[in-house]
Amino acid sequence: MARSSTESRTRTTVFVVVVFGLCSFFYLLGVWQRSGFGRGDTIAAVVNEQTKCVVLPNLNFETHHSASDLPNDTGSNEVEPFKPCDAQYTDYTPCEEQKRAMTFPRDKMIYRERHCPPEKEKLYCLVPAPKDYAAPFSWPKSRDYVHYANVPHKSLTVEKAIQNWVHYEGKVFRFPGGGTQFPQGADNYIDHLASVVPIADRKVRTALDTGCGVASLGAYLLKKNVLTMSFAPRDNHEAQVQFALERGVPAYIGVLGSIKLPFPPRAFDMAHCSRCLIPWSGNDGMYMMEVDRVLRPGGYWVLSGPPIGWKIHYKGWQRTKDDLQNEQRKIEQFAELLCWNKISEKDGIAIWRKRLNDKSCPMKQENLKVGKCELAYYNDVWYKKMEVCATPLPEVKSVTEVAGGQLEPFPQRLNAVPPRITHGSVPGFSVQSYQEDNKLWQKHINAYKKINNLLDTGRFRNLMDMNAGLGSFAAALESTKLWVMNVVPTIADTSTLGVIYERGLIGMYHDWCEGFSTYPRTYDLIHANAVFSLYENKCKFEDILLEMDRILRPEGAVIIRDKVDVLVKVEKIANAIRWQTRLADHEGGPHVPEKILFAVKQYWVVESKSS
Repeated sequence: MARSSTESRTRTTVFVVVVFGLCSFFYLLGVWQRSGFGRGDTIAAVVNEQTKCVVLPNLNFETHHSASDLPNDTGSNEVEPFKPCDAQYTDYTPCEEQKRAMTFPRDKMIYRERHCPPEKEKLYCLVPAPKDYAAPFSWPKSRDYVHYANVPHKSLTVEKAIQNWVHYEGKVFRFPGGGTQFPQGADNYIDHLASVVPIADRKVRTALDTGCGVASLGAYLLKKNVLTMSFAPRDNHEAQVQFALERGVPAYIGVLGSIKLPFPPRAFDMAHCSRCLIPWSGNDGMYMMEVDRVLRPGGYWVLSGPPIGWKIHYKGWQRTKDDLQNEQRKIEQFAELLCWNKISEKDGIAIWRKRLNDKSCPMKQENLKVGKCELAYYNDVWYKKMEVCATPLPEVKSVTEVAGGQLEPFPQRLNAVPPRITHGSVPGFSVQSYQEDNKLWQKHINAYKKINNLLDTGRFRNLMDMNAGLGSFAAALESTKLWVMNVVPTIADTSTLGVIYERGLIGMYHDWCEGFSTYPRTYDLIHANAVFSLYENKCKFEDILLEMDRILRPEGAVIIRDKVDVLVKVEKIANAIRWQTRLADHEGGPHVPEKILFAVKQYWVVESKSS
């Protein structure tokens, strides 16, 4: 009895110590974040109020490994703290840097494409936030308002003043929802599209907006449950994509130039161009063929603005009737050769529908001066040249069958087995492994929420999954309060991005040895599953972590899941870039070799060099 009593007292003591430790951790984290070095979002007050001081039965913050236990000398040598970059780098985007871009040819917009710095020119410093940087407004207010201090560029308010893109109103920018082709607002424009395209039936879930401006179309399509991948180049219209992401709308810096878009074939339900200045009639129809590649069978292509509606608007466009008529004739010819069916042209908006399969409308090879693209490497698009060829569709048995498989309306398609899995076209994955992956990530998300119960409250709007796999992280978090950029590394063993799109999610290919195509401070939370193990012998961890820091907002969160020896290395670098870190055991217990590193980026701005 005495022995039992002693053991009971020991367990009680351990229980009290663990509870006290957890409460102390969150209290200190809150005090640290609230003190900050400038105007943060007072997340500390929310954390202190909402975080429950409970003992989690299967989750222990204390790792059961130490640096001295690890191989390969991972415990040696501290990492020197990284210093802030100069103030001129507040908007630094390494692979779209203007000075470097101007050294490349202008033909086919090559100079606006990705051109990453060589090793000797990489910056090994911390990109600072601008003076007076403030946490963005919460969604949906962020759709309409952005802090001027966060994106201090006024050129668009002057150049696009009459088109209702953006207005400057003191300390904020206001976005009235207009665009060049819809100055009276996106809602009316979308209603016009919905009269032809089955948006209300939820058969259109993923959309691509080329030359998106400040992404107002994507912002307002969210009300219709349509998730839009918007892109625009970094050009003389400052900060288009930066505005979009600051508003909480998916976007990336990109252009239709000479290389393929970073998406798999058959990804989007709808593609859109509203006066996007892309020469659709030029380059032997190459850009329309690239849209055809990424558009799902039966998907829709919307073109508004020149040359559509030229009979009425040609004077305002300051072009001749003949010029505009010839341009539209060429577009119509390419659309016919691609077997697109024009289903509407009204009020300066034309809409085509892509063929369901190659059997229903065989390519007119006798007229088409190009052949079919090779399918051997159809997912291999990273830095691959765009081709003048038509991408063939998967074979079908009848003219009414949808090539590649029919998708469910959203949200049913989110967890339904994707056709690419059903048809066995993703090596290494079966229906069973897909379903198991969903269950596994639901467990992971539940564990994350016990550590950070702000995860799906709206505190984090723009999320990124750096190694998205089948997209199950994003699927488990699916909510109107947030969206996830699902990144599939180009060096991954298997391309799973097509599966992600078939689930009604969005994402892109990327090589994490390079800078991501976005402005600094555009993501609220970054999730990295086995990213560092994947890149362990490909590039330096410092390169990846500094890039994560660049694109993460002040007071943004990071969750890194990896092997413990890898995470010990990562944590040393993370501390050197001013992240507050905490290494925790896997939710399955201390004996699982995989661990989790939680981190929060400190708040500091360009003037706080000493902080």
